[in-house]
Amino acid sequence: MVKETKFYDTLGVAPTATEAQLKTAYKKGALKYHPDKNTNNPEAAEKFKELSHAYEILSDPQKRSLYDQLGEEGLEHGGAGGGMGAEDLFAQFFGGGGGGFGGMFGGGMRDQGPKKARTIHHVHKVNLEDIYRGKVSKLALQKSVICAGCDGRGGKEGAVKSCTGCNGSGMKTMMRQMGPMIQRFQTVCPDCNGEGEIIRDKDRCKKCNGKKTVVERKVLHVHVDKGVKNGQKIEFRGEGDQMPGVMPGDVVFEIEQKPHPRFQRKDDDLFYQAEIDLLTALAGGTINIEHLDERWLTVNIAPGEVITPGAIKVIKGQGMPSYRHHDFGNLYIQFDVKFPEKDQLKNLELLEQVLPPRLEQAKPAADAMVEDFEIEDIDGSDYSQARAHGAANSMDEDDDDVPPGAERVQCASQ
Repeated sequence: MVKETKFYDTLGVAPTATEAQLKTAYKKGALKYHPDKNTNNPEAAEKFKELSHAYEILSDPQKRSLYDQLGEEGLEHGGAGGGMGAEDLFAQFFGGGGGGFGGMFGGGMRDQGPKKARTIHHVHKVNLEDIYRGKVSKLALQKSVICAGCDGRGGKEGAVKSCTGCNGSGMKTMMRQMGPMIQRFQTVCPDCNGEGEIIRDKDRCKKCNGKKTVVERKVLHVHVDKGVKNGQKIEFRGEGDQMPGVMPGDVVFEIEQKPHPRFQRKDDDLFYQAEIDLLTALAGGTINIEHLDERWLTVNIAPGEVITPGAIKVIKGQGMPSYRHHDFGNLYIQFDVKFPEKDQLKNLELLEQVLPPRLEQAKPAADAMVEDFEIEDIDGSDYSQARAHGAANSMDEDDDDVPPGAERVQCASQ
């Protein structure tokens, strides 16, 4: 399924249209709405621009794939903007320019090697567990294949004839008297409707109805290797669309790593945020982490190893597997220390006995003016404003201590 069909609708073709069908549709529309033939019709000029823009996108395999997946908005963000103007495209298509489609009707365009059908692009979303362990996915797609009923001819053997009206080009050159001038222009051949070939209805292939290709469902086995990177492409050469006289296209799957609720990944390293209580932070203890392969890691915090809020520790070799290598990255754990609530604090005198002495505070001079205050809780917009101000002031310091990506790890309670 394509995201939107606006450009296909402009040309009057289906989203499954072949390159030849796109060309034919553009020929008909461009000649019908060209400004030179509609001098007093601004709507025709606008239609001509729309046709040219739609064809420019859909005739480019990369732009067409991007449009099919993401729509017109995806073209803007995907760097597919720009391109040539409507008149330039028309000139190149009908022989006025030196490149593009100038050699389509027997012009001097140099040979650029065998043509190839368009590449089919798909995004393959994979969760982090499958990237850690590796997986083979079975993915089905629809593609055009050469019709087996007629071997891609469109009809019975010998029934397909080159159109004599246009010599197989699909276009006719016409002359028209305009006052003292004679105008020479090209138009779609009415005998073959721009196809360049003629097949009698009774001789058309019953399987493809003369279209030479049929749509077929194909299942591909996509191997997601351990440690594959986000954005990495997996290619299946020759498994794309087929067309008579051209090389089969390719199929490309792009890996998109899904967000994970407990881990974040950076290259081969994993980042995990663990919430611990104050007692464990001060006196030691254990935390349990469920890894991506369903193993449980028991992490020991030694007594006396004080864990401060935001502290980061590492378990080496417990990160992601390296792509097509045998080593592993590291697992970084960032600790969020949960302090007790007010009603949980009892026997504060005992804390005075076991904790280090209080930090010495600056004392006012004997003759200084002193006022006493009590701190209060804040809420609502005051709290948001205070947090934003504090985060802005501490950002540079925090970035020096926290590995990339760690500060964004979501909290996972133990």
